[in-house]
Amino acid sequence: MGRISRRSFLGGAAAAAALQTRAWAGGAGNPLGVQLYMVGSELKADVPGTLKKLRAIGYQHVETFSLPGLTAAEFRKALDDADLKCHSSHLMFTGDDPGPLFAAANTLGAKYAISSILLPLNEQIQMTELVGRLSQLTLEDFKRMAAQANEIGRKAKEAGLQYAYHNHNFEFKDYGGQTGYDLLLKETDPELVKLELDCGWMSVGGQDPVAYFKKYPKRYRLMHAKDFVAITPASNSLDAGKHPAITEVGSGKIDWPRIVAAARAAGVEFYYVDHDPPFAGKTAFEAAKIDYNYLQPILG
Repeated sequence: MGRISRRSFLGGAAAAAALQTRAWAGGAGNPLGVQLYMVGSELKADVPGTLKKLRAIGYQHVETFSLPGLTAAEFRKALDDADLKCHSSHLMFTGDDPGPLFAAANTLGAKYAISSILLPLNEQIQMTELVGRLSQLTLEDFKRMAAQANEIGRKAKEAGLQYAYHNHNFEFKDYGGQTGYDLLLKETDPELVKLELDCGWMSVGGQDPVAYFKKYPKRYRLMHAKDFVAITPASNSLDAGKHPAITEVGSGKIDWPRIVAAARAAGVEFYYVDHDPPFAGKTAFEAAKIDYNYLQPILG
């Protein structure tokens, strides 16, 4: 073996240290998580078994959606037993007091409290009605949502959590040169309201996730990977018959390597597969494995 100079040795050591620092900072090697809405039916049947199957695929953390029949403490134990972490919890803010929701999120070990559609407080609505309501939103509705998001963010901070808003596609309807999403970003406090970018829904809504990552660096803290069989023509409807079908990540029309690079540059901390059922000819776990095998190598 040839002799190694002191300069070469130190240079190599410095490069290795720099690479490790980038890995710790999230710039290289991001473990992939999964939004548990994907396996909602499976969790209702078998919480411990479902979580362990997800861990066996390779997922290291989850974003919760609901806790089927369990307390937050019981679900946390099931996560611990499966060697899974919960960094974010998707919550439904429909009442005046979000305290119990934040307490549950803290019990799960979450850092982020997430929500999407913000209805007026204490208003109950069926999902079939909700889709129609969303198509009728006005800019005034988005201003109300922004004020509500700021208040949730303030209360989340008091509870030791960071609130983040998750988009769908209805926010990207054009209102004479302005979208509801742009108004939300303008009207919310960047410190109280961070963002979880669902790249699939944004793409279907007619917008480019990379452009938003570049325009709002450090505001996006979480990312959802949801793929669609098509992204044109754009659709701002959540009606299943009015937008393209969801498919396995990497099987659709979205450029994930380009998006992940932009997400990293923007400071995204956590990445999730968000694959809504049903799954054409596959089980949820088979689809989850396809999603993982495609996306994890891109994350590193």
